Amino acid sequence: MTIVALRRLSRWTVAAMACWMFAGNVNADELPLHQIQLPEGFKIAVFADNVENARQMALGDDGTLYVGSRRAGRVYAVTDDDSDYVANKVYTIDQNLDLPSGVTYRDGSLYVAAISRVLRYDNIAQQLNSPPDPVVVRGDLPTEEHHGWKFIAFGPDGKLYVPVGAPCNVCDEAGYATIKRMNADGSELEDFAYGVRNSVGFDWDPVTKDLWFTDNGRDLLGDDIPPCELNHAHEAGLHFGFPFCHGDDVSDPAFGEQRACSEFVAPAQNLGAHVAPLGMTFYTGRQFPEKYHNQIFIPEHGSWNRSSKVGYRITMVTLDENRQVVDYQPFATGWLQNEQSWGRPVDLLVLPDGSMLVSDDQAGVIYRITYDAATVTGAAP
Repeated sequence: MTIVALRRLSRWTVAAMACWMFAGNVNADELPLHQIQLPEGFKIAVFADNVENARQMALGDDGTLYVGSRRAGRVYAVTDDDSDYVANKVYTIDQNLDLPSGVTYRDGSLYVAAISRVLRYDNIAQQLNSPPDPVVVRGDLPTEEHHGWKFIAFGPDGKLYVPVGAPCNVCDEAGYATIKRMNADGSELEDFAYGVRNSVGFDWDPVTKDLWFTDNGRDLLGDDIPPCELNHAHEAGLHFGFPFCHGDDVSDPAFGEQRACSEFVAPAQNLGAHVAPLGMTFYTGRQFPEKYHNQIFIPEHGSWNRSSKVGYRITMVTLDENRQVVDYQPFATGWLQNEQSWGRPVDLLVLPDGSMLVSDDQAGVIYRITYDAATVTGAAP
């Protein structure tokens, strides 16, 4: 299939998804939360429901939670006015946007990524009832919808990081398959990382300030290859292999002869094939036990193209004192039951009290995961 045909197919697919009529968001009391398996001492509850197609989250200075969407085309603000960790109201900040999956917050402004544009809503917390028109920070990013929805975040350097995914399953086109960065005003756009097929989640190590990111592996090579990836970019300019190499050593059938896997930065951790890792987050809170501090949590959104489904869970990657991966294990499972999913985790956000929010774009809710040592068997009184 040609690149043009692939692009046409991607546009048709997204358009079909956009036309899908939701039967309505799930109410909190309708969800089978008892099916979620967590380590002892942890509990999951619904923080907010009726957040259709909830994707990336960002927290404002006053505690307002901002949430992007993809199919819904909306950006939301969620408030918890009485601070009881159950949302009181969901506002629509904007609608009819072009797959506005990515959101981030800085200096009183909400930034939204909508395919080719990065938008900014100034003084947003004071205008939830009547949101302002957005300022276009940057309006010349690629318009391709295939892998065009974005996860965005500000780095320790003050730059806004914006990925531009490959406009295909596998292809080699200049300007795509990168993570870019720019100033907060949209100026000085530059490439930071190359060979990144489709990153929809990244965060900076609180210890070293290095960038870590997930990457979704290519399709149509079978159930078990290639792996999705967790990558570590300790500096700018690194190449992570796409489209020539996938995972540690899977040479691409179409492009692998051009360049060897040894030329590229290998993943810090190979993840499961087709698990679709999204909004990875370092746990920077203190509510969870010490073993979780400064470790990586990854929502695995789940497979659509495998004979038996995988993903639909949250995993944890443990780093040692040298910030090398030493373990990769499930943390929260249960959204997939007998090949049927009732939820799909997308993004994670650590709240100031150390609890963790989880967005779910299938159920249209935001969960909150907490830890209570008193519920652990054998815990001291």
